[in-house]
Amino acid sequence: MLRRRSLLAAALLATLPRHASRAAESQRLVLGTATPGGGFPAYGAALAATVAQVDPALALELRPTGGSTENLALLKAGALDLALVQGEYAEAALAADGDRAALPTVVAPIDAAPGLFVVPAASPVARIADLRGRPVALGTHSSGLTAMGRTVLRGSGLDPEHDIRPILLDRAGDGPGMLRDGRAAALWGGGVGWPGFRTMADEPGGARFFGPEPGAIDAILALSPSLRRMSVPAGTFAGQAGAIETVGSWSFILARPGLGPEPVARLLGAIDRGKAILGRRIVLGAGSDPRNLAGAVPAGWLHPATAAFLRETGPAAR
Repeated sequence: MLRRRSLLAAALLATLPRHASRAAESQRLVLGTATPGGGFPAYGAALAATVAQVDPALALELRPTGGSTENLALLKAGALDLALVQGEYAEAALAADGDRAALPTVVAPIDAAPGLFVVPAASPVARIADLRGRPVALGTHSSGLTAMGRTVLRGSGLDPEHDIRPILLDRAGDGPGMLRDGRAAALWGGGVGWPGFRTMADEPGGARFFGPEPGAIDAILALSPSLRRMSVPAGTFAGQAGAIETVGSWSFILARPGLGPEPVARLLGAIDRGKAILGRRIVLGAGSDPRNLAGAVPAGWLHPATAAFLRETGPAAR
């Protein structure tokens, strides 16, 4: 296995000019995250720290952004090398017609993010139907999680613009405070390690989490092919007695069009070697093994270095 990885790295380096190979000893990549207080900035910080520990000469420079929508625009403009993008937005962008060389590519997975609503434990809200007419914090303006929340509401029979009072946040971290002071009746988010969920679960009065009704899940999946059935095991959050069935999607690290193979191969190697460290740093890092991409996305969406990594280390992508 080590010999095969060495051959892979050598083959990728051979595609670069000699001066580029020498310069690769010290390298910096700019990574777009999202607004403060959300899962993407926390994941980006954990990833950067892990990469620095595993490969000290490879630096990830974190760039706060508005979220997935802005990240895609910045990638296409070449203003970022890499960006974190939620699954629904990523799949819509990557499935677009046109010149594939002008589109971002998938470098690595982040994690599967099950979508949930959270309310204070004493709240009378127990299911999505109870949100009718109430103020609901759906997320930030350009977040992929916000788009997922709208899809879940529509599939559950509620118009997200008219049947609830939607609240769009300037910063993802503002949501828990709005629940505390009553400005919001519920907060939508995604991922068991999402900071807003963890904050609410640790509140002195406790919190309750819920997803769509079982009968609504098929309707939600029909609205968005990028979503998947997911289950949040009992005991994931304090006081959670039973499993919660819901929907969610994978999020990804995407690369700008034209980003060469050597820096991506180097990043993949750092993630692979450091995945256990990353998983200990942040719950979101548990699914970041690049092998999780095998069969999860079309092979044509993968960065060439990622496709080569999967050929050498795991099952072929579909």
